[in-house]
Amino acid sequence: MGATYKNCQSCGMPLKRDEQGGGTNADGSKSTMYCSHCWVDGKFTLPEITVDGIQALVKDKLREFGVPGFMSWVLTRNIPRLERWRSPAG
Repeated sequence: MGATYKNCQSCGMPLKRDEQGGGTNADGSKSTMYCSHCWVDGKFTLPEITVDGIQALVKDKLREFGVPGFMSWVLTRNIPRLERWRSPAG
Protein backbone atom coordinates (compact mmCIF):
# COMPACT_ATOMS: atom_id res chain seq x y z
CA MET A 1 0.00 0.00 0.00
CA GLY A 2 2.18 2.93 0.57
CA ALA A 3 5.41 4.64 1.00
CA THR A 4 6.75 5.47 4.41
CA TYR A 5 7.32 9.15 4.97
CA LYS A 6 9.65 10.85 7.43
CA ASN A 7 7.49 13.97 7.64
CA CYS A 8 3.76 14.59 7.77
CA GLN A 9 2.60 15.18 4.20
CA SER A 10 0.26 17.96 5.36
CA CYS A 11 2.24 20.11 7.83
CA GLY A 12 5.81 18.82 7.47
CA MET A 13 6.29 17.77 11.11
CA PRO A 14 8.81 14.94 11.53
CA LEU A 15 6.63 11.90 12.22
CA LYS A 16 9.13 10.57 14.77
CA ARG A 17 8.36 13.66 16.88
CA ASP A 18 4.60 13.01 16.87
CA GLU A 19 3.68 12.13 20.44
CA GLN A 20 0.83 9.95 19.13
CA GLY A 21 3.06 8.09 16.67
CA GLY A 22 1.10 9.34 13.65
CA GLY A 23 -2.46 10.12 12.71
CA THR A 24 -5.18 7.48 12.61
CA ASN A 25 -6.86 6.02 9.55
CA ALA A 26 -10.59 5.29 9.37
CA ASP A 27 -9.94 1.65 10.37
CA GLY A 28 -7.98 2.75 13.46
CA SER A 29 -4.55 1.91 12.03
CA LYS A 30 -1.71 4.42 12.22
CA SER A 31 -1.10 6.65 9.22
CA THR A 32 2.41 6.52 7.75
CA MET A 33 1.69 9.73 5.82
CA TYR A 34 0.11 12.22 8.26
CA CYS A 35 0.64 13.26 11.87
CA SER A 36 -1.94 13.14 14.66
CA HIS A 37 -2.43 16.92 14.44
CA CYS A 38 -3.53 16.75 10.79
CA TRP A 39 -5.19 13.32 10.37
CA VAL A 40 -7.74 11.67 12.70
CA ASP A 41 -10.08 8.78 11.86
CA GLY A 42 -9.17 8.98 8.17
CA LYS A 43 -9.96 12.70 7.81
CA PHE A 44 -8.04 15.94 7.89
CA THR A 45 -8.57 17.85 11.14
CA LEU A 46 -8.61 21.13 9.14
CA PRO A 47 -10.18 20.14 5.80
CA GLU A 48 -10.73 23.72 4.63
CA ILE A 49 -7.24 25.05 5.39
CA THR A 50 -5.11 26.30 2.50
CA VAL A 51 -1.41 25.73 2.00
CA ASP A 52 -0.79 29.36 3.07
CA GLY A 53 -2.94 28.77 6.13
CA ILE A 54 -1.03 25.66 7.20
CA GLN A 55 2.30 27.45 6.69
CA ALA A 56 1.14 30.32 8.92
CA LEU A 57 -0.16 27.89 11.55
CA VAL A 58 3.11 25.93 11.63
CA LYS A 59 5.20 29.14 11.78
CA ASP A 60 3.12 30.32 14.76
CA LYS A 61 3.60 26.96 16.51
CA LEU A 62 7.35 27.05 15.89
CA ARG A 63 7.55 30.57 17.34
CA GLU A 64 5.63 29.34 20.41
CA PHE A 65 8.44 26.81 20.88
CA GLY A 66 11.05 29.56 20.59
CA VAL A 67 12.15 28.96 17.00
CA PRO A 68 13.41 32.24 15.46
CA GLY A 69 11.48 33.73 12.52
CA PHE A 70 14.08 32.88 9.88
CA MET A 71 14.27 29.26 11.03
CA SER A 72 10.48 28.96 11.03
CA TRP A 73 10.53 30.13 7.39
CA VAL A 74 13.23 27.56 6.55
CA LEU A 75 11.24 24.79 8.23
CA THR A 76 7.97 25.66 6.45
CA ARG A 77 9.13 26.68 2.97
CA ASN A 78 8.72 23.15 1.54
CA ILE A 79 5.14 22.62 2.74
CA PRO A 80 3.69 23.35 -0.75
CA ARG A 81 5.69 20.35 -2.07
CA LEU A 82 4.10 17.86 0.37
CA GLU A 83 1.66 15.25 -0.99
CA ARG A 84 -1.48 16.90 0.42
CA TRP A 85 -0.79 20.12 -1.48
CA ARG A 86 0.55 18.59 -4.70
CA SER A 87 -2.54 16.54 -5.49
CA PRO A 88 -5.67 18.18 -6.88
CA ALA A 89 -8.28 18.80 -4.19
CA GLY A 90 -11.22 16.45 -3.92
